[in-house]
Amino acid sequence: MEKELELLQEWISQSDRMVFFGGAGVSTESGIPDFRSEDGLYRQQYAFPPETILSHDFFLEQTEEFYRFYRDKMICLSAKPNPAHEKLAQWEKEGKLRAVVTQNIDGLHQAAGSKCVYELHGSIHRNYCMECGKFYDLETILHTDGVPRCRCGGIIKPDVVLYGETLDDNTVAGALEAIRHADLLMIGGTSLSVYPAASFIRYYSGSRLVLINKGKTPYDVSANLRLYGKIGEILAKMNGLKSF
Repeated sequence: MEKELELLQEWISQSDRMVFFGGAGVSTESGIPDFRSEDGLYRQQYAFPPETILSHDFFLEQTEEFYRFYRDKMICLSAKPNPAHEKLAQWEKEGKLRAVVTQNIDGLHQAAGSKCVYELHGSIHRNYCMECGKFYDLETILHTDGVPRCRCGGIIKPDVVLYGETLDDNTVAGALEAIRHADLLMIGGTSLSVYPAASFIRYYSGSRLVLINKGKTPYDVSANLRLYGKIGEILAKMNGLKSF
């Protein structure tokens, strides 16, 4: 893998419009469970499967049960940015990386210092009243029981994309614009099996498509460089490489 890391380092040193596209694997190294792994939420037992609980219809019909699961399994306050988050924030500060496009909702990229982050599936740190639109922070959700309500009486909903909901148009537009103009697209910690997000990489027309993942993906054949392993561990190894 040393040869691949050196090539990646060389490409990054030559880049000033790099974009990173990441999935759940970026956050699992911070202790946040994903959905599809051996210990993921899909393999745990609840009265309803997670994909049902985290759906728009379930939220409207059984809001209290939704929040019981959401507070218990979707919010992980002990999680801290790992080397992947930190390296990406460093590259942005150095003028190498233009944007992070993430499917995660945990806010760890921002916690590490990244500024330009397109959160395709929203964020647990933003919540809004479904009646008046007033926004609330995460503390409001944590420090209430049952269904959190606005002062106007409306139900407060997490600003996350549930099953059955569409992605935010402005977020999608910003992410696709960044990918279109990238001189290097790095994809990490995702199986590229969740759509429409996975299809976003088709908007990249460059010749430096890098895939970093523990297992193979449907897009491996299209990659110009592939590295298999945990993305945090791989990016951390780059610290000791010579610069070009």
